[in-house]
Parts: sequence; structure tokens; C-alpha cells
Amino acid sequence: MKSTIKRWTVYWVKHPKKFFVYSMVFLSLSFMGSLIQGIFYPSESVFKIKVPQLYTKKLPETTSYNHEKEMQNIVEELKRLKEKRDRHELQRADSLRIEYLYHQYQKLKNGH
Repeated sequence: MKSTIKRWTVYWVKHPKKFFVYSMVFLSLSFMGSLIQGIFYPSESVFKIKVPQLYTKKLPETTSYNHEKEMQNIVEELKRLKEKRDRHELQRADSLRIEYLYHQYQKLKNGH
């Protein structure tokens, strides 16, 4: 196998014009083949590319509506916990819940 490769290499080095012509014919045929394949048998995965939401001009309104609804739920739960605090019934789990809700509210408010 090594000797065959060496013979081909020596032949192509001695005949660079033939090497160039055969290379161009091969490249042209493979280019035409890929064009035909792309036109008549397109790959379905190529057309399923979705643009990231970050770069779209118009954000869906449902997202902002969901954020507002979540923020209202958080505010309502914080009000209930405040009433519980006023009655002096808060427990350690409640204070952790308050902290968690506060951070969630800040995330939604800042749009993260």
C-alpha cells in the first residue's frame, strides 16, 4: 500500500497539469452533486433553526403576562405572611419562604 501511494505521488508530481485538471473535475462534480442534493433533497434539520428570543424584535406578550401574574401571586403570599407576622405566628420556615419569595420577585421585576 505504501508503494502504491508513493507511485501515485511520484506520478502526480511529474504531471501537475493532469493532477490539477482531475482535481478540478472532481471538485466541480462534487459541488454539482451537493447542489442537486440541496435543491431536490433538502435536509429538514437545516430549516428548523430557531432564532434566540434575545435577538427577536418583538417579545411574546404572554411572557410578560405570566410574569405579572407570578408577581401578583408572590405579593399575595407575602401579604399573608405579613399578617401571620402581625399575629406573632411566624416560624423559621416562614422566614426562609419570605426570603425566597423576595428573591423571586426581584428576579421577575428585573427580567432575569
